[in-house]
Amino acid sequence: MAQRILVLGGGFAGMFAAKEIKKKLGTHVRVELISDQNYFVFQPLLPEVGAGSINAVQAVSPLRFLLKGITVRKARVENVDFERRVVTVFQGVQRRPTEVPYDQLVIALGQGSDLSRMPGLSDHALTMKNLEDARRLRAHVIERLEHADITNLPEVKREALTFCVIGAGFSGVETVGEMKEMIDRSLKYYPNIKPEEVRTIVVEFAPRVLNELPEKLGAYAAEKLKARGIEIMLNTGVKSATGTRLITSTGEEIPTRTIVATIGNAPLPVVQRMDLPKAHGRIKVDRNLNVEGHVNVWALGDCALIPMKDGAEARDDFAPPTAQFAVREARHLGNNMAASLRAKTMTPFKYKSQGALASLGAHKGVAQVWGLNLSGLPAWLLWRAYYLSFLPSFPTKLRVLTNWIYDLFTPRSVVQLTSGADRGVRFVHYREGDRVFETGTRADGFYTIVSGEVELTYTDDAGQQVTKVIGPGGHFGERLLLGHRRRSGTVKALSDCKIMVIAREDFVKLAEGFPLMRDYFQGHMKAVYGIDWHSEEAEQKAAG
Repeated sequence: MAQRILVLGGGFAGMFAAKEIKKKLGTHVRVELISDQNYFVFQPLLPEVGAGSINAVQAVSPLRFLLKGITVRKARVENVDFERRVVTVFQGVQRRPTEVPYDQLVIALGQGSDLSRMPGLSDHALTMKNLEDARRLRAHVIERLEHADITNLPEVKREALTFCVIGAGFSGVETVGEMKEMIDRSLKYYPNIKPEEVRTIVVEFAPRVLNELPEKLGAYAAEKLKARGIEIMLNTGVKSATGTRLITSTGEEIPTRTIVATIGNAPLPVVQRMDLPKAHGRIKVDRNLNVEGHVNVWALGDCALIPMKDGAEARDDFAPPTAQFAVREARHLGNNMAASLRAKTMTPFKYKSQGALASLGAHKGVAQVWGLNLSGLPAWLLWRAYYLSFLPSFPTKLRVLTNWIYDLFTPRSVVQLTSGADRGVRFVHYREGDRVFETGTRADGFYTIVSGEVELTYTDDAGQQVTKVIGPGGHFGERLLLGHRRRSGTVKALSDCKIMVIAREDFVKLAEGFPLMRDYFQGHMKAVYGIDWHSEEAEQKAAG
């Protein structure tokens, strides 16, 4: 009976590993790939998707199209039982738990993000990990431009036009470069925004940008970014964030409503739950790519810690988490798995990087290839040619190339496409003195204080001004239940606060459908407002 080989993850490592295994072993094995998405994302193009130079669909390819002869299962991996050799996944509309058996298991689940060490950052920062992140960034930037063009409040305009990127590695530099180009090329559609009003900032903890490249190329990149009006803050970390502020480790407060975090790589919870040897949050493997202590379990890509040398020499020398290495690891894994199943000798993984490239936007780039350092237009053209050749199928290559050429001669679109309504429940952070909302503004949700204190000021039915201090566990905004669509009070933070916000429609549904919550608010409405919730009087007031 053919061996059943299960590959977890549809990124660079997983997708190429599945192809290589099938290529090496053919009909002697049954290969199945499990991914929570049915497409492969070409991550190096995400900054260009976020900046609108290519469409989102052009950065992805269907896994079923790429993996001929391989079963693709769209499901989320929950856990692995290594003794029974089964993987439990949740699949389908009802998210049924399903056990998938295996003979050989390949773990290529990549990494996620963890920004929790910096208060407020995980709640207010955008990330650049997947396709939805890139789409959200583009829609967010356009929304900031739309708002800045019409607001009459100088401080709001300043916040809307300040764009911060955290991290000056490859992802951070490419993201800020593409985002700046998108903004610059869009300003002609916004007559009330002057170019000098736009502020773009990169915050980097290291002493220079692109620490992975030679210092000369890093310096060139910094020079070109600065020439385009991008501020670079080096030796600077992030202390915390709110919806309108980024607070750095030096104590500086940057007024901004756009924070993009390209830092914080962390192991996925599903990988953390696996009973496997780990170091630095990554699965420990030998140079054959076998997980230590498991002859039939393999790991590669960002989730694996792959030594490049043997013994004590391997202490600090591990394969970097890059697409270039992931593809070579996949090829090597295919060879070693074939050797293992045929009782032949496996070989240790070894590979020397062919170089590194980064796009700076505006037709500029930096590159180190085969020992040569390139910068400017040649590096940018090489960057595009290299990644074009790397794309997994000819139709994808053709679509991306066509769009790149089209982008050279046509203006960027400022159509704002959103993927749905705001999150039903979210955490929002406020600094001392921040206004949460003001009288007359649109009522958008119900607020519960997790930490800190706020001051609520409103005018009661007798015309008297009332001021209340609300602390942890307290709430405000419940007049939504009475049909109010505008705020009848002003709330400001008396200290740094973390507040849970439930969107208007979701709050009303919860109050309607959850008996305990409904009973509480019926009593609360009677005590505070003197009105029975959903009584005829309440409905008349709402209608009036």
